[in-house]
Amino acid sequence: MSSNTMRNIGEKSCLILLVLLLTSQSIWASRKSLKPNEPCKRFVLFYHDILYQGGDDVDNSTSASATNNTKLGNFQLGRLVVFDDPITQDRNLHSPEVARAQGFYFYDKKSEYNAWIAYTLVFNSTEYKGTLNVMGADLMYAKTRDVSIVGGTGDFFMARGVATLETDALEGFKYFRLKMDVKLYECY
Repeated sequence: MSSNTMRNIGEKSCLILLVLLLTSQSIWASRKSLKPNEPCKRFVLFYHDILYQGGDDVDNSTSASATNNTKLGNFQLGRLVVFDDPITQDRNLHSPEVARAQGFYFYDKKSEYNAWIAYTLVFNSTEYKGTLNVMGADLMYAKTRDVSIVGGTGDFFMARGVATLETDALEGFKYFRLKMDVKLYECY
């Protein structure tokens, strides 16, 4: 090849590289936050779960076992619970709902209480509209535990982050309340 041909190939390669670099810079610059220590959006919510215990308590219950009550071991291994739970901005169960948590959890450890949880926070309020998808291990004996926020829609389009869960109230298997500290690190 002649030196002119080589120079033309080199110039075209540099131009393509420059275009790719500028394009990737504009994509990264369009995100609101990429700093792992600084969430682009943060709020605290309270998750209320009232497990159906049988009888006439249908109207008050927000969750029910989807498996029979047979359990393996003393810690409910294998029990699957499906829920449609109210989410409030304060600890009061009767406060206005800001979202619903719809999903399931199942007990997955034989030697202590431990669950795996997956749900969608469905927002339909004046402040937010859309969903956040949450999932992960709920290590129930830990004071706080993190579960992943793996996506969202509407006001939370493609959001990523962490929800730090803390048991805020517990009444046996009948009722529990979780404090959720939601931190989104990718907001569009």
